[in-house]
Amino acid sequence: MGKGKVKFIVGTLLGAGLGLLIAPKTGTETRKELKKKIEELVSKAKDIDVNEVKESIEEKINELQEEVADLDKEEVLKIAKTKGQKIIKKADELVKLAVEKGTPIVQKAAEDVRLKTIDVLEETIKKLEKPVKKTKK
Repeated sequence: MGKGKVKFIVGTLLGAGLGLLIAPKTGTETRKELKKKIEELVSKAKDIDVNEVKESIEEKINELQEEVADLDKEEVLKIAKTKGQKIIKKADELVKLAVEKGTPIVQKAAEDVRLKTIDVLEETIKKLEKPVKKTKK
């Protein structure tokens, strides 16, 4: 039985059940009709292919996970680039300050920090820019 057919049957039965609840009938009649509709629903539910439903749900979960991974990666990359620019600017300011103060030892250390910062940030961005591997189904 196809997914569309299952959804149609379930929707029809639920709609009928709701219609019975608001119909101007006695409580006994309404309960009898509702019980009959519930029995029909149980009967139809037994015809549902559990493996088909399971596979459909797993497929949707995998698609959702891939989209979330892509979203997370895009956001992280954007943040990394923005933060990277700020960090490099701060490292440049540190080197400039060391030059202004005329302290060669601090200047060399600040320049080393600046260069290492750039290397680390570039490497991080390269890793983030690699395509996300899609999960196999």
